[in-house]
Amino acid sequence: MGKKSEKEFGFSSWAINNSTVIWILIGLVLILGVQGYFAMPREDFPEVKETKIYISSVYPGNTAEDIERLITDPLEDRLKNISGVAEVVSTSQEDYSIITVEFEEGSILGSSITVEEAKQKVKDEVDVETSNEDWPTFNDAKIEPNVFDLKMSEEVPIMNINLRGEAYTVRKLKEYAEFLQDEIEGLQEIKEASIRGAQELEVEIAVDIYKMTAAAVSFDNVINAVRGGNATMSAGNIKTENQRRTIRILGEITSPSQLDRFVVKNENGAIYLKDIAEVNFKEEDKTTYARESGDAVVMIDVKKQSGKNMITASESIREIIANAKESGKIPDNIEVTITNDGSSRTLNQVDDLVNNIIFGVILVVTVLMFFLGFRNALFVGFAIPMSMLMSFIILNFLGYTLNTMILFAMIMGLGMLVDNGIVVVENVYRLMDEEGMSRIKAAKIGIGEIAVPIIISTLTTVAAFVPIGLWPGVMGEFMKYFPITLSVVLGSSLVVAIFFNSMLVSKYMSIDEKNIPVKKLLLITAVMGGIGVLILLFGGAIRGIGSVMVVTVILLWLYKYVVKGATLYFQRRILKWLDNAYERFLRFALRGKKPYFFTAGMAIMFFGVLALYFGWSVGTGRTKVEFFPENKPNQIIVYIEYPQGTSINKTNQTTKEIENIVYDVINQDMYMEDGRNFLVESTVSQVGEGAGNPQTDGGSSAEMPNKGKITASMREYKYRNGADSEILRKKVQEAVQGKFPGIAISVEKDAAGPPAGYPINVELQGDDYEELIVTAERMVKFLNEKNIAPVDELKIDVNKSKPALQVKVDREKAGELGISASQVGMQLRRSIFGEKAGIYKKDGEDYDIYVRFNEENRYDRSSLFNQRITYRDMASGQVLEIPVSAVTTQENVSGFSAIKHKDNQRVVTVYSALKPGYSDAGAAVAQIQNEMLDFEGLPEGIQIDYTGQLEEQNKQQAFLMTALMVGLLLIFFILIFQFGGISKPTIIMISIFLSFIGVFLGLMVTGWPFVIMMTMMGIISLAGIVVNNSVVLIDYVDILKLRRREQLGIDDDKHLISKEDSFAAIVQAGKARLRPVLLTAITTVLGLIPLAIGFNIDFFSLFSEFDPKIYMGGDNVIFWGPLAWTVIFGLLFATFLTLIIVPILLYLVHRAKLRFQRFKNPERVEETQRITDDFEEDQQVA
Repeated sequence: MGKKSEKEFGFSSWAINNSTVIWILIGLVLILGVQGYFAMPREDFPEVKETKIYISSVYPGNTAEDIERLITDPLEDRLKNISGVAEVVSTSQEDYSIITVEFEEGSILGSSITVEEAKQKVKDEVDVETSNEDWPTFNDAKIEPNVFDLKMSEEVPIMNINLRGEAYTVRKLKEYAEFLQDEIEGLQEIKEASIRGAQELEVEIAVDIYKMTAAAVSFDNVINAVRGGNATMSAGNIKTENQRRTIRILGEITSPSQLDRFVVKNENGAIYLKDIAEVNFKEEDKTTYARESGDAVVMIDVKKQSGKNMITASESIREIIANAKESGKIPDNIEVTITNDGSSRTLNQVDDLVNNIIFGVILVVTVLMFFLGFRNALFVGFAIPMSMLMSFIILNFLGYTLNTMILFAMIMGLGMLVDNGIVVVENVYRLMDEEGMSRIKAAKIGIGEIAVPIIISTLTTVAAFVPIGLWPGVMGEFMKYFPITLSVVLGSSLVVAIFFNSMLVSKYMSIDEKNIPVKKLLLITAVMGGIGVLILLFGGAIRGIGSVMVVTVILLWLYKYVVKGATLYFQRRILKWLDNAYERFLRFALRGKKPYFFTAGMAIMFFGVLALYFGWSVGTGRTKVEFFPENKPNQIIVYIEYPQGTSINKTNQTTKEIENIVYDVINQDMYMEDGRNFLVESTVSQVGEGAGNPQTDGGSSAEMPNKGKITASMREYKYRNGADSEILRKKVQEAVQGKFPGIAISVEKDAAGPPAGYPINVELQGDDYEELIVTAERMVKFLNEKNIAPVDELKIDVNKSKPALQVKVDREKAGELGISASQVGMQLRRSIFGEKAGIYKKDGEDYDIYVRFNEENRYDRSSLFNQRITYRDMASGQVLEIPVSAVTTQENVSGFSAIKHKDNQRVVTVYSALKPGYSDAGAAVAQIQNEMLDFEGLPEGIQIDYTGQLEEQNKQQAFLMTALMVGLLLIFFILIFQFGGISKPTIIMISIFLSFIGVFLGLMVTGWPFVIMMTMMGIISLAGIVVNNSVVLIDYVDILKLRRREQLGIDDDKHLISKEDSFAAIVQAGKARLRPVLLTAITTVLGLIPLAIGFNIDFFSLFSEFDPKIYMGGDNVIFWGPLAWTVIFGLLFATFLTLIIVPILLYLVHRAKLRFQRFKNPERVEETQRITDDFEEDQQVA
């Protein structure tokens, strides 16, 4: 024990000596881990917090130019004062302005500003600007810009609730929808529930222009009468000797009909409101339509709170609807359906990943059983649930949700987390088997030998992921959960290996497979099998536990009579043969000049494969380059956009026609089975509000009467009978293409991952906006003529076809008559848009009271401009009337649909999605850039910039390359700390780079795309994984060299043993580490295989319903497959490197050091040789 080569590790020895404490800790981890798993909210993808702040301002009745001048420009000028702003973009359109302030993302070494800090900075500047006296007002109050941040999970509805009933009006259905809305918004998981397809109610005072003119009544008379008469106020207190009474004047109306008796003028007799106007309690002007499967519905869009459990929210909503039906609050003849329920897809993805973990565990434990035996395999297999449960405790404490990113990190860690356990168990097993140590001594010394190497190898693996954890921006927010979870899992596995596994092997490790006596097996069968059968027959919800118990009994019998023999044959014959074959090959590879040939061959192969992959496969387009994995649509979304100024009725009519075409495509016979569509679950349509495209209208609350949206939601992947939803999207696109000239129609799919912009996004910047639009239109026409294959449909985000009526006031004439331009503008505004004159309260709800022309006069141009402005002349005191047309002229013009800015410069964007079947945005943009070289007549002062997904792609690719280099540097420094020199760390770093051969070779042979986000993440992951085996191997070589020095009686750690001794140590270490190296590689690969090939099996339904629900493919394999295959390709090649090239490089370095020492200090070399010869002679004599 006094030898340096026989060392213990303090923590593991403590665990071995304090087994009771460890058992208590194991129990705590089990309880708290299970509790943490069920407590974590479920989500599809992790919460993304963008460092973008939005400023929205509503100023009704103004054109895009006016909104730009009055709202957008002043705010943008003020925002220039904020530091750390990366970009400011804005959209000014009719009645509405939205400004997006994007802050700098920071770098790998510095974090970006928090969302809360950014919002406060913006709000402070906005408050300063709006406090100015000249800031616009509406309804006698200043326009209040809304400063907010957006979370993507709070913007996408988690479900649509649809109400329909033939016996009910839309207004009545809306009342029932409002009841559900209140109940749903009361749930803590819900942010908001918005009603679509029905309007809010208002009290409209519809003035008759002719009656109002005849009575010489002005708008001011009506508005002031309503405001003055519809008020409840306190007048103070009246005191008497013994009492104090509060005086309250009741003036608020209790019914809209009471407004009829309001006196609006009383000069030559009372004129009542009913004499000149009609009062209606009615819906506001139509701004939204909603349909499900073509039938009109009142729809509720439900959005959840950030970080809340979508599954729980969905279940609670379904319960609310069921209770409302049972209690009669919603009549039975009202049909309530739920569509686009995101919770089912989320639950399916989470369940699939959990099943992948279970499948991976089964594969891993099976392999371990063949290599280590049943009992020892259980020691290692024990690390899997323990490490994962410990991870759930930590992740739940950190407040994370259980999403696909976290679950995949656990799958990724599945094979890696057993690495430490494998090395521990295998090393203790070897010491007991080959060196005859007792169980406790073998446990203490065996773990002491490898404790530091497994700690270092875990640290190096984590080090590879540290830069990804510091990923700035939206992508960083999205992807950071992967490295954090993996680091937590690996850290947990290290704790389990050092504390839990060390205790267990010291108590229960055995080098012989013990036979289970038949009597004992019969007893187990009777007890466990009997209980299992009872639970299976009568257990109800827990019958799956009974199935597991019965299957366990069957497996025990199979193991005794079938599997055990196979495992023993494998261990005693195949593994022995493998050990000997490897030893022979390693000796062959280390002799003579062969180490140089192997090294040169690897170098040539490395540069050759890189040149072939990037020069030929990628260069020729055989290998596509994608930003994110190309997903199969879970939703097919048809966006319909008319030119600005189109009425909502016209948009709705066309949307219905397009709906019919879409229904014909999706309900083809090939997608129907027993009268049911097995591919499409539901289809909903929205026109107006809620019909915007999140990529172009994100954060906008404008009415959008010119826009429609049809959303077809697919069934879960396993129920699609193998039908491809991407082919369906292509069919829909072909069916609607070219049939509706003048309308922009795009057929898109739900996005996978965080927003990255359109794949084709070309920005034109300049001062003359009209010239920008004309140039963009010419550019679209030019590119359309070139028929660029990947381009779906080029669209321009703005146009100058918005119909407008320009009214010019003759200031001189108006001034002579005693009126101003603002009076003329206000008169027309009140006539058309109306003015708020108060609020009508009913049943706790507030309804606006608006005064405006009746519908007959409101849109009659003659009535509008021939109406008279009634005013009192200040000089004479007389009431005068002047026709509006007397001081104005009119002109029909076209205005801008919107005016967009980027960093205070006007900008027009040409954008397009890619056609179905195309995914390489870089190649598509390169074709456009190539064609644009022939584009003639580009005006001076107009700049063209290619942005969108390509810009984001280049930015993230640059970051990932930096992250890879930083990760490799961290690994290198940790290895230098471990080995105290640079030769061994350099060997390990070379093995990392050479492992990339496997990745590029695999991708080149298969022709699969290089997915920047996933393949690069896989390469970074691979860098961390490859280190492990090399560290353990090299560290054991050092232990053997140390033992050799101890045998020779040399106490100098820097002393070099002979070439022959080094050869023997490397061969012995390679042979000793062959099994753990193979095991760690196999287990990591097997842990990823179910996800990589897309094999899905539901173990829960298998045991509870005897239905495994097996299917291939799915969202998870599409998203995570590229990363999984990257690691598999690289790891398979890296295993060869670890077993052959690393020993060769170690041997070559040792020989080089000996040559250098022989040159520098020949006496020392001679002394070493003499000591070695003397030791050999003594050994022979002995």
